[in-house]
Amino acid sequence: MVRGGAPEGLGEDPPPAATGSRPLLMVDIDGVISLFGARVGQRAARRSLEGSFHSVDGMPHFLSSTAAAHLLALAPLFDLVWASGWEERANEHLPHLLGLPAALPFLRFARSPGRSNAHWKLDAIDTYAGGRPLAWIDDAFNSACHAWAGERSAATLLVQTESELGLTSLEARELARWARDRPQIGRQAER
Repeated sequence: MVRGGAPEGLGEDPPPAATGSRPLLMVDIDGVISLFGARVGQRAARRSLEGSFHSVDGMPHFLSSTAAAHLLALAPLFDLVWASGWEERANEHLPHLLGLPAALPFLRFARSPGRSNAHWKLDAIDTYAGGRPLAWIDDAFNSACHAWAGERSAATLLVQTESELGLTSLEARELARWARDRPQIGRQAER
């Protein structure tokens, strides 16, 4: 079964995120934090993106410290969850390379989702989120993602990034505005 996971040594997979006062933020890594594209260096210089190259499991990645700073600013509004093929490797690398929170929940994905799975992340995200409101930031949505989001009974926001820019202030402002509009945030802030 595809479900949320914990890094090795921290016990069994956590249950789906059925409860919580904040909405979930499903965070992809490639194209959101790890930027790629023919013009990453040129675009980064023009758009004031900061970051550096790192070797992750022998592969070079341009990791955006700009995206990391935006995620840290969003953390009080959301329960962050890694929704990336990096799975547990996100917690192994990103906290010490970018100062992101350690041991965030992460999703595990079926290695061969088959033809019936229109987008390889949907089953895991849906199972983990249950009926909680969620925002999902990714660079690769398709029509199945939009159909799924439109059919959910809980509030759902899909935020698409450009793979060479990642999470910028534009997307971060949209996410923050959406989270603040959720009733759960208002009630939590009044306590």
